[in-house]
Amino acid sequence: MEMIKVENVHYFYKKDINDEVKTVALEGINLEIKKGEFVAIIGHNGSGKSTLAKHFNAILLPDNGRVIVEGIDTRDNEHLWDIRSKVGMVFQNPDNQIVATIVEEDVAFGPENLGVPSEEIRKRVDDALKAVEMIDYAKHGPHLLSGGQKQRVAIAGVLAMKPSCIVLDEPTAMLDPSGRKEVLQTIKRLNMEEGITIVLITHFMEEAVEADRVVVISDGKVVLEGIPREVFKKVTLLKKLGLDVPQMMQLAHDLRKEGLDINEDILTIEEMVDALCQLK
Repeated sequence: MEMIKVENVHYFYKKDINDEVKTVALEGINLEIKKGEFVAIIGHNGSGKSTLAKHFNAILLPDNGRVIVEGIDTRDNEHLWDIRSKVGMVFQNPDNQIVATIVEEDVAFGPENLGVPSEEIRKRVDDALKAVEMIDYAKHGPHLLSGGQKQRVAIAGVLAMKPSCIVLDEPTAMLDPSGRKEVLQTIKRLNMEEGITIVLITHFMEEAVEADRVVVISDGKVVLEGIPREVFKKVTLLKKLGLDVPQMMQLAHDLRKEGLDINEDILTIEEMVDALCQLK
């Protein structure tokens, strides 16, 4: 079943309300995201990937076309909160999402605003913090946490709203490698163990490799999509689009150019070692 369906979506930016000149941000996007799927969306800076992400829970509305979330059109004002309860957003800077001085109070903020009963809020907060492995930090001040821990608290705050889908817009961009690893492991666990649909906007190719499907956006259009192994072996095209490829895929590409008979769709170090050993 579809979680999100994007149908021929166009979106234009204006510098100000009175400006008649429009900048095309999205141009005829068609995309389907199934329930329980983990989709990574990649693209160069200014490609439109973050603009697209903001359409998934009606932060932005299409100028043409439509976005359907579990059967609800995002332009339907009467169901705005239904849409936003189904699709939670996590942004790049966790400090912009953390509003309380104690971790558990921050996670409780969303359910409280929804009018959830106190007993249910307590359960949701505990469950959400356990899911992101931050229950031991419930009484801590967020300012005492690392960047990765703060982002996991931000994810817990969204989880406590009980969404069917979480959209993460470059959630690891401001983190060090250790923090990025923490957050990615959390995302994968929520997808695999909780069945939550994940849409990850990222410019780290090693993160996109972990997804079920990769969607490549360029100049407001979908130019490529498929399983990571199929997408990333198109090294030349991705380079033309201003994108990197996973290290092992790049190495396989370079070795093939040097005449070695090696598969072009190698993603991991283990696969590369096996392939090189077979050459002997």
